[in-house]
Amino acid sequence: MILLIKGMVCNRCIYVLEQEFLKLRFEIIDIELGRIVLKDTEDLTMHLSTIKSMLEKYGFELLFSKTQETVEKIKELVETGITMQLDSGIPVRFSLLISNKLNKSYDALSALFSSIEGETLEKYIILRKIEKIKELLVYTNQSMSQITHTLGYSSPAHLSNQLKKYTGFTSSYYKQIRRDKLAIIEEQSDKI
Repeated sequence: MILLIKGMVCNRCIYVLEQEFLKLRFEIIDIELGRIVLKDTEDLTMHLSTIKSMLEKYGFELLFSKTQETVEKIKELVETGITMQLDSGIPVRFSLLISNKLNKSYDALSALFSSIEGETLEKYIILRKIEKIKELLVYTNQSMSQITHTLGYSSPAHLSNQLKKYTGFTSSYYKQIRRDKLAIIEEQSDKI
């Protein structure tokens, strides 16, 4: 993610912000006057208010271009869509959700997203769903069939193939993590 920073005027500014972003545990890919490129993580957008506060503490200001604001809104809508699917079990057509909420064509928004993020919007949606699938496998008792239905996949096989393709692991790997966690909890409760 590229952050544009108002008020960076010297090498000392670069040094200060580099140290502060490291304290916040963000990986800096590049930093120069007025611009910081951070490794994109799923929680980066959730920490924007923390980043803004830190910048203001040192007299800097976070600048968002209209394009970046739109990309952030798209990311928020993807999260909203996934949450809607989880809550209702009804598949969400992300193209309709995003284009209707932002009043622009999905093709234009998808192209804009790709130009800023360096990956397609479709891949981003898949990756966010994969993160949710991993979470459901590790922290819930839901079966692959239930997760398939909840997240709008056509079949458990399709979901399994995507999980393997993007993580390198099968659903049984994540289910084993769940069993291991439960075994540890049970072992600890037996000691009490």
